[in-house]
Amino acid sequence: MSKIIDDAVAALKEKMSNTSFDGSAKFEIENEGSIVLSEGSVYAADDPTDVTFTASAEIFEEIFNGELEPTAAFMTGKLKIDGDMGTAMRLANVFG
Repeated sequence: MSKIIDDAVAALKEKMSNTSFDGSAKFEIENEGSIVLSEGSVYAADDPTDVTFTASAEIFEEIFNGELEPTAAFMTGKLKIDGDMGTAMRLANVFG
């Protein structure tokens, strides 16, 4: 596992520690790997999920740090979303 994935798992765990999220989501970090958020757990894996977000490490870092709104990233093509858009919107509210 790469340092980027390790760091992203840690950041997501911290971000989600005081938040409940009903559903499952995968963050595919281009050229690095994937992170799954499911049932309160955050871990490195490529499991099937309700929705998949795909972007570069830089874009995910900006989203996780609150520097870039997920909706803006999606609308500008920096973030790709595949799957259940309702789940995507619920998770975007956690980060937005």
